[in-house]
Amino acid sequence: MKLTVVGGGSTYTPELIDGFARLRDVLPITELVLTDPATDRLDLIGPLSRRIFARLGHPGRIITTTDLDAAVDGADAVLLQLRVGGQAARLQDETWPLDCGCVGQETTGAGGLAKALRTVPVVLDIAERVRRTNPDAWIIDFTNPVGIVTRALLQAGHRALGLCNVAIGLQRKFAALLGAAPADVHLGHVGLNHLTWETAVHLGGPDGEDVLPRLLADHGDTIAADLRLPRPVLTRLGVIPSYYLRYFYAHDEVVEEARTKPSRAAEVAAMEKELLSLYADPALDQKPALLARRGGAFYSEAAVDLAAALLRGAGSEHQVVNTLNNGTLPFLPDDAVVEVPATITVEGARPLPVAPVDPLFAGLMANVTVYEDLALEAALHGGRDRVFRALLAHPLVGQYAYADRLTDDLIAHNREHLTWA
Repeated sequence: MKLTVVGGGSTYTPELIDGFARLRDVLPITELVLTDPATDRLDLIGPLSRRIFARLGHPGRIITTTDLDAAVDGADAVLLQLRVGGQAARLQDETWPLDCGCVGQETTGAGGLAKALRTVPVVLDIAERVRRTNPDAWIIDFTNPVGIVTRALLQAGHRALGLCNVAIGLQRKFAALLGAAPADVHLGHVGLNHLTWETAVHLGGPDGEDVLPRLLADHGDTIAADLRLPRPVLTRLGVIPSYYLRYFYAHDEVVEEARTKPSRAAEVAAMEKELLSLYADPALDQKPALLARRGGAFYSEAAVDLAAALLRGAGSEHQVVNTLNNGTLPFLPDDAVVEVPATITVEGARPLPVAPVDPLFAGLMANVTVYEDLALEAALHGGRDRVFRALLAHPLVGQYAYADRLTDDLIAHNREHLTWA
């Protein structure tokens, strides 16, 4: 079995390698290819990855290459974790929207649109190369903004699913609070990527007891602190939103914080510098503790679980993925990409039935779905007017004066990545 990681030079990669090594019985990879244009990173991460495999007794071969076509040739699955423009572009995404009093963030608002415009054309080019060498290969997208990128892939006819670690992170957190095994915790997870709510938490199976009221009653303070939302907000909602909902529910507070504190991009850049220094140590043969602060917790477990189900019919039967709506949420178009629990087989994802969604959440989903549709149009076809329309549709922008200025700023900061600009 050959699996290729595009963006293999990411500092995330040792987390993924650790998961592949520990869970080799679930996903028996014989050849793992890490591809990235950054040879300096591959020269560090490749040897570390081999040492991790050796320490954990994985017999698979790890190859590093900058040749994308060779990397994807004959791959059974391709995992996308790339960042076009690197942390420097992320820093821009997080800062220039603040001039308009809008959230600067890499997956939502104006910053998220900039990332989508840079990323979608690159991902589609990669996917076409994959299709030429193995049209049956699965593409697993972990590249943000996952919803828009996955929709682009599916719209172009690729065998693709989107993956995010929010659901598995909450599952593990709730399991710890409940004193239960993670496999016994099943989420009523509903929404779009980075716009989700846990409307139920079933213990023992998908049809088990809903312990969400107990979680909120007994652990509401802890959960609220993790989400950085006031406890009364959770009580009044009666559900547990993902931490990305803070950008919507506490927008002005988030903007003020961003104006006075170091950006996440700056923090990550500093962390990456330290991580790469650690990776250069020839004695290091496991992922360092610092990597846990980099983000992407449980990413490797989620990726292995999904790949195993798609390639072998193994792994968990039910997993949270980003896939076509196809009537799952009746208030959204069929071709929208939703993030919900689904049955995963070698044929793909079949979303599980979802309980009726509170209009409070459905309305925001519908609004952001329209934005994502317009964002994809801008990413595919370019043009200032398309960028403006997407920003005007986004609930975190929404005013024509802001949309006008942010359009000009976005183009100015991303001109080298936009062929039409």
